[in-house]
Amino acid sequence: MSRPNLQIALDHNDLEHALADVFKVGAVVDIIEVGTILCLQEGQKAIRCIRGMFPEKTLVADTKCADAGGTVAKNVAEAGADYMTVICCATIPTMEAAKKEVEELQVELYGDWTFEQAAAWREIGIKQAIYHQSRDALIAGETWGEKDLLKVKKLIEMGFNVSVTGGLSVDTLKLFEGIDVYTFITGRGITAAADPVEAAQDFKNEIIRIWGQ
Repeated sequence: MSRPNLQIALDHNDLEHALADVFKVGAVVDIIEVGTILCLQEGQKAIRCIRGMFPEKTLVADTKCADAGGTVAKNVAEAGADYMTVICCATIPTMEAAKKEVEELQVELYGDWTFEQAAAWREIGIKQAIYHQSRDALIAGETWGEKDLLKVKKLIEMGFNVSVTGGLSVDTLKLFEGIDVYTFITGRGITAAADPVEAAQDFKNEIIRIWGQ
C-alpha cells in the first residue's frame, strides 16, 4: 500500500489570492489543483501561471467537464495541466475524447452515479476517480461515514486510483486507515488556516504517520 498524495484545491475567485496561497504551500503538497471556480474565472491563465511557478508538480484542471471533452482537455493540456476532471454524468464519447488529450482523466463522482457506470469508465481505460462529499452536502450536515468508506473500497477493488475530498480535516484521515487511497484533496483545510504552511505540513505528517514514508 503506497502513501497517499496530498493535493491542494485552489478554490479561489481570483488568481491573485490563488497564487499567494499556492506560493506558501506548493513545496509541501504533492499535487496542485486549479479548482473549478478558478478555472471558470481565470481559465488557461491560472494554469499557465501555476505551471510556471511549479514546473515539477502534478497539476490538475478541475473543469468538471460535461461536454466538448476533447476541446476542453486540449486547452488545459496546452496550458500545462497533467490531469483534468470530467463529471460522472458526462457521456462515454466525451470522456474518450478528453482522455486522448491529457495524461490522466479523473471522473468526479457526484449525485446518483452507479458502479455499472464505473465499470464502463474502466473499460475505456480511465484509472482515476474522485469520491466527493460536496460543499453543499457538507453545509447540509452530511459527514464522512461507513457508507462512504465502503464505496471507496469497492472503487479501489475495481482498479481505480481513488482520491477523496470534501470537508477533510487532519482528524478525518484516520477514518481511511488501511484503505489504499490515492490522494487526499483539501482546499480550505489549508488555505483558510491561520498558518497554511503548518496546516499543509500537519496533513502531510498525518498521512506519513498512518501510511508510512
